Amino acid sequence: MTYQFTIIVPVYNEEENLERVETELSNYLKIASVPTSILFVNDGSSDNSQALIETICARQPDFEYILFKENRGLSAAIKAGFDTVTSEWVGYIDSDLQTAPEDFNILLEHIGEHELVTGVRSNRKDSFVKNMSSKIANGIRRAFTHDGMDDTGCPLKVIKTEYAKRIPMFRGLHRFLPAMIMLQNGRVIQVTVQHFPRMAGTAKFGLWNRLLGPLMDCFAYLWMKKKYINYNISKSSKATTSF
Repeated sequence: MTYQFTIIVPVYNEEENLERVETELSNYLKIASVPTSILFVNDGSSDNSQALIETICARQPDFEYILFKENRGLSAAIKAGFDTVTSEWVGYIDSDLQTAPEDFNILLEHIGEHELVTGVRSNRKDSFVKNMSSKIANGIRRAFTHDGMDDTGCPLKVIKTEYAKRIPMFRGLHRFLPAMIMLQNGRVIQVTVQHFPRMAGTAKFGLWNRLLGPLMDCFAYLWMKKKYINYNISKSSKATTSF
């Protein structure tokens, strides 16, 4: 089967959530607006996540996985997914399922006219501290990047794969995906999506990750923006891969 869209699911010690992930994503595949596959990226989990992932992939023909030798972080997991997929479009969703897979259909409505469509979490079901730290971090990021995005931490995005593969990812840069698409002169739009409380497992990020870490990453982004190379080939005798 030829897939048009691949959903990356980064996983790090989410054994309590994976059966629900299987149920929710397999249900989504039945209503997906385009042919869709699922790619688990196991970021070196130390619990039973990998055994569960292999069991899920064995019984779900549209599910695949890759496993890191060691934990390398969310940005590395997303980058590995971008490097692996061959579909025209790629997206990702967190394995805590605080966002709804069916909302991918809403995002996909806009991908024809944009290179990245990102969700904005409506009525967030997180703690006061988490919500406020995210709001402050987003404000700082917008001041540095001028990307106009309200919620780049939303774990629900769809990107044209050819653009995703050109993003020079480094640790923490997953928060800057819209800005990195804009560096490629890509069009970006944000769309409101649902948000739910975490049902199982524990959050992997504390105040440092949500606030102070992103502030440091802003300086890395400014360096990247200054050094970024962007070009378009107008003609070539060499065959190229199309998405």
